[in-house]
Amino acid sequence: MSGHGLDEIDRRIIAALTEDARVPLVSLAARVHLSRNAVKQRMDRMEREGTIGGYTIVPGRARRPRVSAIVMVYRSDRMRGGGVIAEISRIPEVRRCDVMSGDFDLLVSLEAESMDRIGEIWEMLAALPGVSNTVTAVSLTRVIDRE
Repeated sequence: MSGHGLDEIDRRIIAALTEDARVPLVSLAARVHLSRNAVKQRMDRMEREGTIGGYTIVPGRARRPRVSAIVMVYRSDRMRGGGVIAEISRIPEVRRCDVMSGDFDLLVSLEAESMDRIGEIWEMLAALPGVSNTVTAVSLTRVIDRE
């Protein structure tokens, strides 16, 4: 059964794991009316097929970073080397980095504990060899959060 051929029980297992990835197998098995081993086999299969890509935690509000910003990076060499991206990947507050078409080259999304840290990251990015300019925008309020 491929990832597209999920049956109703597979979908219920995924829904339960999406709600709480730490749900005990015994509880999950009871919810879908299968044995613990049958549920484990289905989970293993969905992992192998790529339907389940992993298990993670979502930080609670108390631990979520409080400041979000986007830095648009202009490259002097128009993305001819990977040095800037390699450096950006080492910054733990970088949540996403996209190569863009148009006037700027990279769109870097940040989440940090403070505006001071956003400023430190901006200074690091602006000082990287190959970066000719940056434009930064700070989020005032998050109204939709699907992460």
